[in-house]
Amino acid sequence: MLTRSARVARVGGVPGVYPSQWIVKSIDEGRITSRLRLPDDSARQLQPASLDLRLGSKAYRLRSSFLPGDEPVDSKLERYSMGTELDLRDGAILERNTPYLIPLEEELALPPHVRAKANPKSSIGRLDIFTRVITDRGARFDEIQRGYEGRLYLEVFSRTFTVRVQSGQALNQLRLSEGTTRLSDDEIIGRRIVVNNVGPVRVDDGLFLSLDLDGDARGFVGYRARKNSQLLDLTVTDKADPDLFWEPVRTEKGSSRLILEPEEFYLLMSREAVAIPPDLAAEMNAYDPTSGELRTHYAGFFDPGFGYSDGDPTRGSRAVLEVRAHDVPFVVEHGQAICTLGFERMLEEPQILYGDVIGSNYQGQADFLSKYFSR
Repeated sequence: MLTRSARVARVGGVPGVYPSQWIVKSIDEGRITSRLRLPDDSARQLQPASLDLRLGSKAYRLRSSFLPGDEPVDSKLERYSMGTELDLRDGAILERNTPYLIPLEEELALPPHVRAKANPKSSIGRLDIFTRVITDRGARFDEIQRGYEGRLYLEVFSRTFTVRVQSGQALNQLRLSEGTTRLSDDEIIGRRIVVNNVGPVRVDDGLFLSLDLDGDARGFVGYRARKNSQLLDLTVTDKADPDLFWEPVRTEKGSSRLILEPEEFYLLMSREAVAIPPDLAAEMNAYDPTSGELRTHYAGFFDPGFGYSDGDPTRGSRAVLEVRAHDVPFVVEHGQAICTLGFERMLEEPQILYGDVIGSNYQGQADFLSKYFSR
């Protein structure tokens, strides 16, 4: 555990994202607390550069999304709740296209120099489930101001599937950081992050990722979510039949292009394979709306060690891209830039890295689908 003098020494020190061991220290110091303590709790929630946040025991159906502004969340909830309170302890069903607010088990008491950011877990983003954290008197989603003390609340909006969830499971994760952590484009170019030979590395306020639409012999390049599917149970993994929830997507015959239908949800793959070294963390950035009517991701955190191997520096992992076109049909082509990865310095290398050792689901991924579907 850090002493008081060590904590004071951190203020104004080297900037960076908290690694796993610093998250543990924050728990030990009472900076992160939980209303529900379980054996080996923090270890099970711990990722290399983030902490999984668990659902509390209740969910509230809303008539609209909201930001607290200058009020506590509870006072806004009284105005925008539909009066439906769900008990999540034995599991409950969240209807699609319906917003819910769920108080999380974890609470924060951040020092004045520490800020936090939240994002959906990768397995949740791939399900077209929109999750956003709000805080008391918060003016932004997923951004938690320096020195915040109080509860965390999760807005959940499943756009495609009706899902079953249960208290104690994690749909999103939290990242802590100090100071200015972002790498410049020149610093990104100076690191060997793209490890397969797909042409020059392109940067513009982050590393560009492009689409792989070469396809196989059948032209298969990804999946599109089926509408009006059956219930998807998120309390179990590796069980759901993918054919009941997804249909394969193929390029136009004889081409490497794909026309995205408006408001349909697609899973596609990046052309680039990346290897994120232990001293860096990454986040996928929203697509520039001036480049097309697209939303390109729901889950943004990439942990240190994603695609990385000391023994094989060319290994890498490709990124699954969650894509939706808005308003009009939109054509995308092989090699088209679709999003950027921004990179942040770690305070120090984490004691655990993304990969098989900690049971990461998507290291070296060749499949598109979330862990909830049978392979």
